[in-house]
Amino acid sequence: MRNGWPTTGGARAVLAVLLVAATAGCTWASSSARSDGTPRVADPPLPATTTLPRSPRPTEIPLDTVDPCGVLTPDQRRQLSLDGTPTPYADSRFANARACSLRDGAHGLVARLAVVTDQGIEVWHDDTAQVDAEGVQVNGFPALVVRTPGQETFCNVEVDMADGQFLDVLLRDGGNQKPPPRDELCRGARRIAEAAVASLRATR
Repeated sequence: MRNGWPTTGGARAVLAVLLVAATAGCTWASSSARSDGTPRVADPPLPATTTLPRSPRPTEIPLDTVDPCGVLTPDQRRQLSLDGTPTPYADSRFANARACSLRDGAHGLVARLAVVTDQGIEVWHDDTAQVDAEGVQVNGFPALVVRTPGQETFCNVEVDMADGQFLDVLLRDGGNQKPPPRDELCRGARRIAEAAVASLRATR
């Protein structure tokens, strides 16, 4: 885990789970008899994989064409004290996901919104992510509040927007002499996520 992103190992682990799921339940059998003429018993099926329980989405909002810097309206940014100019960039730590940085100058905080379209929210449940993920709802969508052990200066909220796609919201300390408590950052990240999802729902 680096700066609120799961490691690339998490992505590989998700791929491995998908491969297992694709073959689960199949029965593989060779020829019907061994060379000595005795019947061959089919190999038992591979064990089925289980999926992570989560609440259903109220709707599906694909993120393929979403501009993360345009998600929050000017009025929402004012209400959230995000007074800095939205700055777009591609985050190389997550397959160049489209991302946007917004600064809260009054409180010395920095927010990031990113639209991840190459893997689902399940990546945060993988052991290699090495995080504590708490299930919540954000504007009716299943979501996670993600805390990274040993890292007190940022908090992530991940919102399951569509199959294989999620909205990442991070709020971090921007260099305060006394950083705010992590739980306060988590509450702030959740408020930003609530506003972002409300805006996305309004435009769909």
